[in-house]
Amino acid sequence: MGAGDLMTHDGPTPLARMLIVPIRGYQRFISPLLPPVCRFYPSCSAYAVEALQVHGPLRGLWLAVRRIGRCHPFNPGGLDPVPPRKGEQGERVEKTNDTGPEVDDITSGPSGS
Repeated sequence: MGAGDLMTHDGPTPLARMLIVPIRGYQRFISPLLPPVCRFYPSCSAYAVEALQVHGPLRGLWLAVRRIGRCHPFNPGGLDPVPPRKGEQGERVEKTNDTGPEVDDITSGPSGS
């Protein structure tokens, strides 16, 4: 009813939390028994948890499956952070747009100096 029904950006949804539980089980009970062979940072399980927390169950699960699909001997691995939420990308666009006029002023002629 009220605020509990609405999805907030403060935490994962109940479905995302349900998907995180088996990943946490893997991290706690299975992963310590295996040698550290992760090709990426953060590890695929940490990436999956973060993707579910940031993007919710549908997009988060899709990002996690894509990441696991990239984990193979022909991929060099490396740093692969979870992409930001779409709303956060909009903030970056604003910053890019703020620098745009400065570039235009510089290229328009020597009047700026």
